[in-house]
Amino acid sequence: MVSFRKKKSSKNVDTTAPKDVDDAAAAPSPTEKAAAADDAREPEVTKAPIPSRPPQMEDIPDLLETMTTEKGEKSAAATKRIYELCDVGHKQNRVPMVCSRDYDVLTPLAQCLSQESGDGRHLACLALNNLSIPTENKRVMALGPSSSAVIGGLCKVIAEDKQESYLCCICLMNLSFLEASITTMLQHSPVPDGSDPIPPLDNPESQIRILEKLLKNAPAVPKSGSGKSEGVRWACGLIKNLAKSEENAALFGQTDIPKCVVGNIRNTTAPPSRWTSNSLEDFSLFVILNLAQWPVSRQALIDAGAIDVIRPIMAEGDLQGLKATMACAFLGAPWTDFPEGGSTAAASISELMTNIIEKKGKDGQYAYGVFKLYAATKAYRDLCYAANSADGDGGKSNTKVLAVPSAVALCLQVVSDLVLAADDEVNGGSKYVPDVKSAEYSAAAVTYMLPAILEASEPPRKSIQSEKACGEIATMLTQYANLAGTSSQGKESALESSEKIKAASGSARPILEISHEAWTQYRKREGQPLDQFLSQEKGIEVDESGPLDFLPCMNSESQCAIL
Repeated sequence: MVSFRKKKSSKNVDTTAPKDVDDAAAAPSPTEKAAAADDAREPEVTKAPIPSRPPQMEDIPDLLETMTTEKGEKSAAATKRIYELCDVGHKQNRVPMVCSRDYDVLTPLAQCLSQESGDGRHLACLALNNLSIPTENKRVMALGPSSSAVIGGLCKVIAEDKQESYLCCICLMNLSFLEASITTMLQHSPVPDGSDPIPPLDNPESQIRILEKLLKNAPAVPKSGSGKSEGVRWACGLIKNLAKSEENAALFGQTDIPKCVVGNIRNTTAPPSRWTSNSLEDFSLFVILNLAQWPVSRQALIDAGAIDVIRPIMAEGDLQGLKATMACAFLGAPWTDFPEGGSTAAASISELMTNIIEKKGKDGQYAYGVFKLYAATKAYRDLCYAANSADGDGGKSNTKVLAVPSAVALCLQVVSDLVLAADDEVNGGSKYVPDVKSAEYSAAAVTYMLPAILEASEPPRKSIQSEKACGEIATMLTQYANLAGTSSQGKESALESSEKIKAASGSARPILEISHEAWTQYRKREGQPLDQFLSQEKGIEVDESGPLDFLPCMNSESQCAIL
């Protein structure tokens, strides 16, 4: 439970504040009630009467006018009414309040963030926090006409280290769950009117520099529940979302933020098994994971000693262990770093790939949508690379840990689904159409696993099934390599695998056979054409318009016989 600090007030203001956080990062709702009114204060003749009825939507224009034209208590009272219209008991009002074309509640609320009076600023934070939850509102608040005022106002409160800083971080985090907004949000770099734009990294008032300063100035072991610790915690939640963009990761990699989040993990005294969802440690490890997958920010984590810090967490058999395992794979940890000979890493990441494709989560660990397929397939590819490198030339003991037929079939499935999706003439396809990067990483994983996949049976024997599997898989990989959107790395990897698989078609390959059968069964269940990757060389048909048309009788009215 996050608590607000009580403040003196000249009126009875119920600032009970359910802090609704987006469903992807659900957190307990904090509450606060202001102190009782000062009975010694003399009544003001001009004080606006407090309405006897609850606020209504039709009151909004008058309330906005009061917020912008009055100051002090009157403005705060109007802001409180706006907050009450979108509190936890009035969720149905949130979308109409933001998306209505009849009025603009965002700009006045953003202006209230600059008030010196704590009441008005605090209530504006609460209202913006609640309004930032619906998906429809996120786009308006983060990308609409008032976005600069909203983001700028929230960042200003954080920069000034006000007690509402953590509420502003939560609001920004809520907005960052709209992935279309995250690049634009981190580019926030305000300058005086009429001035030339300043790149975010060169502007101390930009959002990224404000977040960096917040993390750098935090105590090494912040007091749990304090305003400072809560600000750092929710700032890391915001950075976790912003780091999903490679463009944003490039900016983060040039700051001290990677060093700070690694320090959060290094300095914690709580074991990973005690980390709760949305805790500082949970958020920090997510930031490391998201930054580790991008080459532009990867080195900053390595320089901060991330591998040594998160290596022990891999032994955890829960969400934190999965995140640490994926991050270590991205950061290029050697195969010997992965516990139990890499078997737990292989099982957990292949299970994640399966769950993503089947659009489901894992009970007690993660919901569907938390991880992207391109991240899971990249982690598996990097694991395969680590195992292949450890095997060296001619070895296969480590890659065999990963080359489980179900995992190999899954990689084939991702690549073939993309091939089918790209062919307009194919009837039938996958319910989950993978992205180009996921197919590329899956093809590369197959390449690194080939020493184990193509291991011959003992004793050697001929196999029609292996010959069919080699031909069909090689054809599929060749078709993938020839797709217009395939990268040069993906094309090179697929063609290399295709050639090696073709060359191996003379003998029985048990892992390849079983993997091919599992892949075929998947395509049957999905109703996909089973002849899509069969050889199309069917011979030459001979008819009167075919290769015999050189005979003079074929183009004349005369009759002739062909013996």
